[in-house]
Amino acid sequence: MRILLVDDHEIVRRGLRQLLAEAWPEASFGTAGTVSAAREAMTREPWQLIVLDINLPEGSGLDLLAQARQLSPRVPVLVLSAYPEEEFAVRAFKLGAAGYLTKASVADEMLLAVQRVLAGGKYVSSALADHLAEALGSPRPESPHDTLSPRELEVLCKVATGSTIKEIAAALQLSDSTIATYRSRISEKLGLTSNVDLARYALQHNLVA
Repeated sequence: MRILLVDDHEIVRRGLRQLLAEAWPEASFGTAGTVSAAREAMTREPWQLIVLDINLPEGSGLDLLAQARQLSPRVPVLVLSAYPEEEFAVRAFKLGAAGYLTKASVADEMLLAVQRVLAGGKYVSSALADHLAEALGSPRPESPHDTLSPRELEVLCKVATGSTIKEIAAALQLSDSTIATYRSRISEKLGLTSNVDLARYALQHNLVA
């Protein structure tokens, strides 16, 4: 079994590799810390599982998720992210993720998720399952950020953590003007103009940790 670990922090990649190697001693691993390195690994070698962070240098992890599903539609992608699952998991599943975990998850839950997706199933945490069940029973009123596209939501989260337009453009490999356009659309949809107001909104709605 070949597992590709995609995360921009080496310590996270090492920890995941050690955890999964103890559970699956026969597994071999590949690692990538950027979107371009992950894309190259996906096209160069076959994988049985991809563990993917959303927040990556050189582009968008959500875009990479969609590309992974196009390149290898039968390979499960397990998203492991610092972004809160309530707002990002559904978007990830719509793009083809087989499971979604936050980095606050315990090791046993990670192993259970890997086992589930390798068997062809889907994995959601018990907290997310409860949230989805509650939403189905009594749908919550749509929040303004529900109207944001996945890319707009990413930009909002980066603005909320203090990143400038130039820094966001570099991280997502887009032009400054493109990010400025996303920033303008976000302000229009949320009815907020300043970065302080956007950051406050993101914190109040648990969009950033």
